[in-house]
Amino acid sequence: MKFNNTIDFAKEMDANDKLHAFRDKFYFPILHGKQAVYFTGNSLGLQPKTTQDAILTELEDWAIFGVEGHFHARNPWYSYHELLNNSSANIVGALPSEVVLMNQLTVNLHLLMVSFYRPTKKRYKIICEAKAFPSDQYALESQVKLHGLDPDKTIIEIFPREGEHCISHEDIYAAIEMHKDELALVIFGGVNYYSGQVFDMKTISTKAHQAGACVGFDLAHAAGNIKLQLNDWQVDFACWCSYKYLNSGPGSVAGAFVHEKHHHQNLPRLAGWWGHDKVTRFKMEKGFNPIPSAEGWQLSNAPIFSMAAHKASLAIFDEAGMDNLIKKSKMLKAYTEFVISDVNTQLGKEKGTLEIITPLNDQAGDYFGSGCQVSIIAKGYGKKIFDDLLMNSVIADWREPNVIRIAPVPLYNSFEDIYSFGEVLLKIMK
Repeated sequence: MKFNNTIDFAKEMDANDKLHAFRDKFYFPILHGKQAVYFTGNSLGLQPKTTQDAILTELEDWAIFGVEGHFHARNPWYSYHELLNNSSANIVGALPSEVVLMNQLTVNLHLLMVSFYRPTKKRYKIICEAKAFPSDQYALESQVKLHGLDPDKTIIEIFPREGEHCISHEDIYAAIEMHKDELALVIFGGVNYYSGQVFDMKTISTKAHQAGACVGFDLAHAAGNIKLQLNDWQVDFACWCSYKYLNSGPGSVAGAFVHEKHHHQNLPRLAGWWGHDKVTRFKMEKGFNPIPSAEGWQLSNAPIFSMAAHKASLAIFDEAGMDNLIKKSKMLKAYTEFVISDVNTQLGKEKGTLEIITPLNDQAGDYFGSGCQVSIIAKGYGKKIFDDLLMNSVIADWREPNVIRIAPVPLYNSFEDIYSFGEVLLKIMK
């Protein structure tokens, strides 16, 4: 498609967008007296307008039923988490039995690593991306130390090549091959939080398994953003948060995936009563008997209010459909790339340049897709450009040392948002 950096073109694209009406299902912040251009769904998604009623329903049922709400609420609390499994499975490409909503992301990562990082004297090494999200780095380091190992000798980080911002997949595969006899676990973010790079999870999984290692992914920046096929890719485990692209509120309940091939294995785990066999759970007997599904990794009963917020958001995803969202996402990202390129052209070299460090749409690879995040280095400007964007009611995201992240989210962002962003960008850089 031939793009144009004009308001008329952006409005025409929005008029032809079958998902444009979904924008009205969300609240937008008001900043400096006007509705903000909101490009931080990769950090905290907007609030669906249905969220308040969803939470209010549970508050009302708590008032009406008290403890009996576990069985008599409109959405009985005892099995509330089960209401989320089908929709969550659709988003991550899993069977409903392979997903469960529980805890927070890093808690789930720790719980899953208890089962899937089982170092031996021979196999103990972990391969991961350099500059992973800090919480993942801390989790890996502490898990390694719990096993009495030295993180510096155990964790192998794959860095971008000199002068590059993204990690070469060939370097990942080469590292797996090099350390295959000592490798216990390969774990990556599905999408790198800093660069926006989407990793080829299918091939990484295949290579890791050929080396005899387990494979897991942190999908914080992938769930609800890119096409996922965790079951088909034979991923062993994964976890994600729900407050970014999944729009379920700050600190909301997180998700976990365990492939069906592991459901009947006697894996080590940290056990809790909500993961125990449902038929005998209330007999309160000794001896943990895990549910033969991802639910067997649960510890405690459901956090109903955060799950209610998540349920409201998942209903919107069900209505929109992931395939439709991804199709629009690619168009939004391509238009963003075009607008930034046009701004560079209008500025000329003497004004400095905007460098996109996220792989461009045509470089990302069709079979594992491209996320909606665009990470930009504004050479010669530093953090001032981010501050000026905020002053002009554009909410972006800053990551040290020099990256501005924007995420045109297909559920609620428009082509006009991207045009407006380009206009503000050009104005402040001039």
